[in-house]
Amino acid sequence: MKKLALLIMFYCAAANAQKEMPNVTIKSENNKAYNVKNDFAEKDKLYVFSFWATWCVPCINELDAINENYNDWSKELNMEVVAISIDDARTQKRVKPLLNGKNWPYTVLLDANQDLKRALSVANVPYTVVVKNKKVVYIHNGYSQGAEKELYNKLKQL
Repeated sequence: MKKLALLIMFYCAAANAQKEMPNVTIKSENNKAYNVKNDFAEKDKLYVFSFWATWCVPCINELDAINENYNDWSKELNMEVVAISIDDARTQKRVKPLLNGKNWPYTVLLDANQDLKRALSVANVPYTVVVKNKKVVYIHNGYSQGAEKELYNKLKQL
């Protein structure tokens, strides 16, 4: 039974890998519109789309952990983190105060209508999607302490 579950998980991961990034436009916390397919398309650059919410402690822990290494990683790996808030109308007012306190260097986008979340079939957060040349090359769901090292190792392979 375990082998079957692993096979199903592998198949699902393989089915999502190499999927083209959807043509969805969402806004930043400063109200600037970004098309996630075309505005994050520098050749051979890795884009780490981290789906998060203000109410999700593991999400914030993951973004904090990545931030501790971000300067080194972004130079070494030619990568950029794009933090996608899925906060809805009820919790969206918490995003800016949280960002002011964190001072993260990421581009932060607000997926208030959850268009990008739906297009990428994101079930729950934290959810990480790595994109290279407009194609999804890696997906990871969840976060536990130290998982940022696993992400770094995966990024080095890409």
